[in-house]
Amino acid sequence: MLILDQLRKGEQRLRAVAVVLAAGMLVLLAGLWYVQIVSARHYQASLLNQTYRTVRIPATRGKILDRNGLVLAENRPSYNLNLYLEELRPQFEKEFTRARAGRRLTRAERERLSVQVRSAVVSNALQQAAVFFGQPVAVTDRDYRRHHRQWPYRPLPILENLSALQIARFLEQAPAWPGMDLEVQPVRFYPQSNRVAHVLGYLTRDDLARDDEEGGFSYSLPSYDGAVGVEYAFNDLLKGRAGVKSVAVNSLCYRDSEEVWATAQPGQNVVLSLDLPLQRAAFEALRRVGPAVRGAAVVMDAVHGDVLALVSMPAYDPNEFVRPLPPERWALLNDDQQRPMFNRATQGAYNPGSTFKIVTALAALGAGLDPEESYTVQPDPARPGRGAIRVGRRKIEDTVPPGDYDFVRAFKRSSNSYFIHHGLRAGRDRVLGMGRRFFLGERIGLPTRQESSGVFPRPEDVVGVWNEGNVANACIGQEITATPLQMAVLTAAVANGGRVLRPRLVQRWEPAEPSAETSAAAGDLPQVRGDLQVPARHLELIRDAMLADTEEPEGTGYLAFQQVNPGTGRREPRLPGFRVCGKTGTAQITKGGRVVDHVTWFVSFGPYDSPRYVVVVVVEGGGSGGLTCAPVARQIYEAIQQRLRGSSRPGPGLAALD
Repeated sequence: MLILDQLRKGEQRLRAVAVVLAAGMLVLLAGLWYVQIVSARHYQASLLNQTYRTVRIPATRGKILDRNGLVLAENRPSYNLNLYLEELRPQFEKEFTRARAGRRLTRAERERLSVQVRSAVVSNALQQAAVFFGQPVAVTDRDYRRHHRQWPYRPLPILENLSALQIARFLEQAPAWPGMDLEVQPVRFYPQSNRVAHVLGYLTRDDLARDDEEGGFSYSLPSYDGAVGVEYAFNDLLKGRAGVKSVAVNSLCYRDSEEVWATAQPGQNVVLSLDLPLQRAAFEALRRVGPAVRGAAVVMDAVHGDVLALVSMPAYDPNEFVRPLPPERWALLNDDQQRPMFNRATQGAYNPGSTFKIVTALAALGAGLDPEESYTVQPDPARPGRGAIRVGRRKIEDTVPPGDYDFVRAFKRSSNSYFIHHGLRAGRDRVLGMGRRFFLGERIGLPTRQESSGVFPRPEDVVGVWNEGNVANACIGQEITATPLQMAVLTAAVANGGRVLRPRLVQRWEPAEPSAETSAAAGDLPQVRGDLQVPARHLELIRDAMLADTEEPEGTGYLAFQQVNPGTGRREPRLPGFRVCGKTGTAQITKGGRVVDHVTWFVSFGPYDSPRYVVVVVVEGGGSGGLTCAPVARQIYEAIQQRLRGSSRPGPGLAALD
């Protein structure tokens, strides 16, 4: 052997290396002996005292932002106390042994006793937790049994959203709480509360773990999915993808180690077309109508179709749905009269009343109506000072006094007789055909599970069904229904020159953490559903008549937009530099042949010289469109003016729309 020969010859450097190597080997052998022989029992005991959990890591749900990047929905951490039933097995066995001492039990009796013992152990642990944390534990014996029967592999939630003091107390005394541990879970938070509730929707908790993503875990934390609104429509984008971690826990309930097997992938952010300051302004304006107001307000960009504000009242707080709701709260949310969870802006199908006279006017103009031609409203013998019109043997009352009316005067005073007369002359098919050009009676296509198509028949649907009375009712908006958002689309088409837009609620979605390699994806692009194909002169006549409704003393919307200066006695606009065109409406709600309520409307756009913004307001049970809804719209236009000038508070304005 060459190396041994060299060592025998006395090579000093080689002998030194050999000594070092030998010493190293001895150290390694000593270490192995200590670990495998001396410490074997210690590691065996540690292994027996450890439990391993494969835990599902919830992904952080993506944010929902307004067009300016302001937060509408985000997440905050919630510290929850969970009970791991599997780790109570030693206590179960101990109590079972004590309970059956000296007794001979059948198999059925053993099973019943086992269930009773387990329930008693869990109940005792819950009672101790309630006393320790100073708050009741909302887990009943029924909840526990259901949880143990269906989801034994999951932790049983005991307390949620613990305070910092409660967390500190628990961590200080964790060894005294076997089977209990803290989990940090992202919880949805809506900073605007009920102001944007119907647009955003709410989340529902899913404990069934049906998704493929949730298989293969020892413990799976709850999933949350969107129920309605944007949360539902873009649920797959928002919820991200859950991760997996393995946790080793020792006998003292402390975590020995933790290893992440798969990192949770956060959901993407969704950017809406809403302008939050304008949404808040519309919400407050509608709320000022009264404490129990039932209605909706829509603000829409007449050029691009962006929905800038969408309000429905009464509203609910989506934060409530993050936790289980008590039965009494559910009862209030499902009240038949108030219906706070009902999105009146997109689901409320109402008779449009006199606002539909815009469609009747276009049909009549298309049939050859001369706007300068005078029509005489006949007096109503039963109501001195009021007019009426007879259709067959039926009398339809008018809200205007008898006299002569041309197109503009009849429009701004909202004469029923005038528009019924000229609507009947145009004919059923022209009136209904014009309404279908606005896509009335068809869904807009919102993906939010909150949309009604309204009721608007095609001309061929009512052949042999509708008589002149039905057509007369339709001419003044009584035989058909539409949603506030549909009426906003209709008004926008009049304002922009005849283009019927598809409203856009979502601008884009983008990664939660944008980088150079990622970019935002476009949402719903602005779309033109169709063209009215009416002469520009007819639309101009409608716009001028809508302007007269708000600027001339006989107009039904005059008081909301004009005022008299007490010093000079002169008429002054309430919105200097911003001329609004509008149309009021009041529709009757009948039941059993008698009027039981009213729905009041105001549809509008502005500014007149360069139409850009559409505002539609509807209020159930209002006094009139001019006195109830038009003032709400004026307050919204005031907010639009402020946004265009740039608010005194920091933040972008609506000028960014251009």
